[in-house]
Amino acid sequence: MRNALILALKDAQLAGRTRDTLLSTAFFAGLLLLVLGLGLGSGLGSEAAQLRPAAAGAVWSALALAAAVAAGRAFASEQEAGALEALTLYPGPHGGLYLGKLLGTLLQMLLLSVFIVPLGLLFFGALGAGVAVPWPALTLTVLLGVLGLCASCTFYAAITVNLRAREALLPALAFPVLVPVVLASVQATRYLLEGGWTPEVATWLGFLALFDVSVIVVSTLLFPFVLEN
Repeated sequence: MRNALILALKDAQLAGRTRDTLLSTAFFAGLLLLVLGLGLGSGLGSEAAQLRPAAAGAVWSALALAAAVAAGRAFASEQEAGALEALTLYPGPHGGLYLGKLLGTLLQMLLLSVFIVPLGLLFFGALGAGVAVPWPALTLTVLLGVLGLCASCTFYAAITVNLRAREALLPALAFPVLVPVVLASVQATRYLLEGGWTPEVATWLGFLALFDVSVIVVSTLLFPFVLEN
């Protein structure tokens, strides 16, 4: 865990210094929300009530694609600088390398979520005057959902980092695994926006928590084999 925290801190400092990954990912997610909004109709006017059910799907579509972009850069920076092999030589289990990259990607995605979630809700009429948003429960949903996205995308980013077409292969490999976490996140968010906390929300969040723990444990155990290949 000490190696993981040091690596996550290094990635966070690098992301804050260069800002290329944060800016490109935020721009990509904002553009996706804009395209979806223009295609379905603006939620800022009289169509807000009709577009409100689509807010959860639009927000999590942007977060899922943003997680793939952010995780793709997690190992690419070391690979391009020729430092990826040096990371594997550090003392300690190689699973700490995965956990460190996961924490670094998670910090970036949580920071981006502060921008993406309110923008998506506002653009689709789920945020504004007369609309009550259960922010504590929604924050928990975003945390669990983003953790699941980052855990899966970071693992597959390590698999594709040495491939020539890694930008194309990463979404192709990761997105089928992301279907459960996206489905649970969308459903929990939709129930929260429609009626607040319900037993259905608790069920979906419990599924998200189980998914996150399972993916992190399995990915940590399998990560040494990924490095060998």
